[in-house]
Amino acid sequence: MTGGNRGIGRGIAESFAAGGDKVAVTYRSGGPPEGLLGVRCDITDAESVEAAFTEVEERQGPVEVLVANAGITKDTLLLRMSEDDWSAVVETNLTGSFRVAKRAAKGMLRQRRGRIIFISSVVGLLGSAGQVNYSASKAGLVGMARSMARELGSRSITANVVAPGFVETDMTAQLPEEKKAEYKAQIPLQRYASIEEVASAVHWLASDGGAYITGAVIPVDGGLGMGH
Repeated sequence: MTGGNRGIGRGIAESFAAGGDKVAVTYRSGGPPEGLLGVRCDITDAESVEAAFTEVEERQGPVEVLVANAGITKDTLLLRMSEDDWSAVVETNLTGSFRVAKRAAKGMLRQRRGRIIFISSVVGLLGSAGQVNYSASKAGLVGMARSMARELGSRSITANVVAPGFVETDMTAQLPEEKKAEYKAQIPLQRYASIEEVASAVHWLASDGGAYITGAVIPVDGGLGMGH
C-alpha cells in the first residue's frame, strides 16, 4: 500500500490488517499506522521504490496485493499552471504508480497470481476545473491498468481501478459548510463516502470474490460520475 499513513490509504491498510492480512505501507513523511509495517519510500525515485519492495519482501514475503494510492495535488487554473505544477503531479500520481506496479508485477509473475489496484478519482473521467494536472494523472491510471490487465492476465494477475468521489476525510471536513452543501447537491446519494466504503471496494477486488474482475473501473462516488 503506497501512501498508507493517512486518509483513504490508511483506511484501506487498516481494513486489510483487520482481515488478518500482512500489511506494509509506504510513506514519505509522518509515520505509519500503529501495528503496521511502515517503509519510508519516495515513489518518484526508482531506487527508493526498489529498496522499499526489498525490505517488505524480506520481512513479510512476496507482495500479493498492491494498492497504489499515493498522490498529490497542485491545483490551479490552466493558464496559471506552471510546468512544475504539471510535472510534479503527473510524476507522483501516474509515473509513481507505474514504478510500484512494475516492481510488484515482477514478484507476481513468479507466483503466477496477484492483484494490482490503483486508486484514481471521479475527476479522472469527469474532469474538474483547476485540476487539469490531477485529472490527467488519474485518467492515465485507467489506461495503464487496462493495458496491464491484458499483459498480465494469463498469469492470473488482475489490474483494476477504484475511483472514489468525495470522501469524509480531514481534508473535506475543513471545507466551508456552503461548499459542502454545493458538492452534496451534485451527488445523487446526497452525502460523501466514508473511508470504510472505499476500503470495502478495494478489499473486495483483492478477495476471492474479485478474482474474475480485471481492467475495471469501480466508482465509489454516490453516483456523481455515472456514465463515465
